[in-house]
Amino acid sequence: MVHASPQLKNTLIAEILKARERVYRVGQPTPLERLPLSDAFETWIKREDLSPINAYKWRGAQNCTARMVEEEGARGVVAASAGNHAQGVALSARRLGIPAVIFMPRSTPQMKQTAVRLHGGADVEVVLVGDSYNEAATAAHAHAEAHGMVFIHPFDDLYTIAGQATIADEMILSGKGPFDLVFVQIGGGGLAAGVGTWIRLHYPNARIIGVEGVDQASMKASLAAGEPVTLPDVDRFCDGTAVTRPGDLTFTLCRDALDEIITVTNDEVCAAIQTMWELSRVIPEPSGAMGLAGLSRMADERPDEVAGRRAAVILCGANMDFGKLTLIAGGAAVGAHTRRYFRFHIGEEPGGLLGLLDQVPDVSIAAFLYGKIHDTQAWPVVAFQGTPAEIEHLDDQFQALGLAAEDVTGHADIRYRVIPYNPTLFRDPVLLRVHFPERAGALRDFLRQASQVANICYFNYRYTGETIGRALMGFEFASAEDRAAFDRIVKDPASVVTVRPVEDDAIRRMLEVI
Repeated sequence: MVHASPQLKNTLIAEILKARERVYRVGQPTPLERLPLSDAFETWIKREDLSPINAYKWRGAQNCTARMVEEEGARGVVAASAGNHAQGVALSARRLGIPAVIFMPRSTPQMKQTAVRLHGGADVEVVLVGDSYNEAATAAHAHAEAHGMVFIHPFDDLYTIAGQATIADEMILSGKGPFDLVFVQIGGGGLAAGVGTWIRLHYPNARIIGVEGVDQASMKASLAAGEPVTLPDVDRFCDGTAVTRPGDLTFTLCRDALDEIITVTNDEVCAAIQTMWELSRVIPEPSGAMGLAGLSRMADERPDEVAGRRAAVILCGANMDFGKLTLIAGGAAVGAHTRRYFRFHIGEEPGGLLGLLDQVPDVSIAAFLYGKIHDTQAWPVVAFQGTPAEIEHLDDQFQALGLAAEDVTGHADIRYRVIPYNPTLFRDPVLLRVHFPERAGALRDFLRQASQVANICYFNYRYTGETIGRALMGFEFASAEDRAAFDRIVKDPASVVTVRPVEDDAIRRMLEVI
């Protein structure tokens, strides 16, 4: 097993002290704030989202770039990055008055591309190449060699690592320590190597925990193998930490600095983002919330190791494409263990869905997915939301009620909201947009009335956080009289439920038989 030599550690420590002078030319120390996460332990959040580029990467980029210019005579720099490191290099290059060429994967969110150009100005060129960091890095190295420019590595460089370590320096100087637990997210390992080394020097009894995505855990795999290994692919939901191989230098330093590595799921990261929003009105990017996700997992699985401790978490960034919020909102409740999806097997008959709802436990319904695919059998999917204690034992309750239910949480068809249905089985269907107060009993009361004259053949509902619930529903009728009675129900001025017609083109597409 390779260990960091005393000479390497001493050199890094000396460079961290020098980084204090370089880093703060472009930014100020970020706040360390208390997060009221639990009464059982203290949680402190390092707010790197309040930095000049809304992420921690400005520190390492500035320290490395400034040193290369001032001590190595660099006349131009090159970088490869999915976003945050690129912004840091662009900012530093502009302040130092040198040209920079930034290579970014073609899949980089537009907001990060725009931010790089904004920070860098006219002297920074952005080149989109490949579909991964590795492809962008290969092109960047080739460009640097061909044009006599210096490559600024996003993580596997001593001066980059030293710059990132100023986060830990600020934590120690804050006077809010000592910290018993420090959670540090890992991509290539630069943040964990720098913060871990500096925390270990000043708080030798602290437990330093690296946090990786469960499908991004290249550092965990490398530590297990005793050498850096390359994963064939990594999940990119947490795009800021989507690195297939840790650095040689970061691996060596993390091997000594970290006590363990915790892996977290994307849903757990989503839950951590929701927690930050609910407690502090802050929305981190997914990689920025990984540290909190790691703390939450440890608190759930090993509460005795967290109780009474002072924990520190780094919110390392908040640069996220706005469109990603929909995906995050969908995964947050699952990650917090407050939502589960079940597929039921019931009879296909008028009032069948209502009968199911009348039997299920008294917890909130967060989604309903159903389409008629059989004349006598039905398989609706219902999402239930409540406290972890309420949600955990739903299987036992369904079994006690004699309900045939299958847990389908996380399945691909559920994540993509696939609703199978066969329009040839619909009898004189009417498709409507149904709006109802988002409170217990409102929709159920409507269904109780409607089921006397109509059968539901399609039901698509998802809780959105509004005061009004919105569903797309299909109703079928046995007779013209039933249809007329249904019209009277939906037009009743006393009803709290309102319906709106679906556009003709949408009806045609939904009912079209190919």
